[in-house]
Amino acid sequence: MSFEPSPLIERYVDALWMEKGLRENTLQSYRLDLEALDQWSQSKGLAIQTLQVADLLGYMAHLQQRGLKARSTARALSSVRGLYQWLLREGRIVEDPSLLLDSPKLGRKLPTTLSEQDVEHLLSAPNVELPIEMRDRAMLEILYACGLRVSELVGLKLYEINTQQGVIRVSGKGGKERQVPMGEEALWWYERYIANCRPRLVHGLASDVVFPSKRGTTMTRQTFWYRIKEYAKRANINKALSPHTVRHAFATHLVNHGADLRVVQLLLGHSDLSTTQIYTHVARQRMKDLHRSHHPRG
Repeated sequence: MSFEPSPLIERYVDALWMEKGLRENTLQSYRLDLEALDQWSQSKGLAIQTLQVADLLGYMAHLQQRGLKARSTARALSSVRGLYQWLLREGRIVEDPSLLLDSPKLGRKLPTTLSEQDVEHLLSAPNVELPIEMRDRAMLEILYACGLRVSELVGLKLYEINTQQGVIRVSGKGGKERQVPMGEEALWWYERYIANCRPRLVHGLASDVVFPSKRGTTMTRQTFWYRIKEYAKRANINKALSPHTVRHAFATHLVNHGADLRVVQLLLGHSDLSTTQIYTHVARQRMKDLHRSHHPRG
């Protein structure tokens, strides 16, 4: 049986974009979660707007039988709840069948992070004699100094960096803006890159992208992810590493050095302090590990 997604899903995703200004990657996650529900519903001869509590319980059981992890199941349930809340507001249903669904219990997963020595080795890995690798060095310096998301980093525009004040104006999730200080080291590498290397990368094109690709256009997140993996290999960092790992390192090192959690929240662009609080757990785990390694009774 061929599957045609319900037009309600696209209308809901459009509403999310209009109301919350979510990025396309986030919208696509909602879309895929809801299309999976819709496909399951159609296989049962049902439409998503007619599902009842028992049907949704059956769907959640179906996800668990497929081996979906608790975190993925919780995300799918969040997408489902959002859809039914919207359907209720729009008057397309008279009661929300998702209200009685319980979220799966999630263990607190501490993010992978890097030691300060790991970061130093990673930052030193690019060969700055090469324009592309000078660009990457400047990107890594700003990534660590400012704790940016990779999408924020590759999307940076020249007019968003104020070298006089040493700050970056970042457009984050939901279109929320924040200003983040660069620090002297990152600023030095940025100015060196802009003066000596960027003109050779844009190939005379009119572009305001700070860190262009080899073709002078906006770099993809996947490209930078690939390059940071290569530098981790050069630096002999033998752990799972991505641009987000460097963002975690930024936050963890700030907390380790006594930064106020609300300041870290503002720098990261977290809307909720509870999201930032995980870094206190990372710091506490680091203290436990050091105690276990070095204390005679550890």
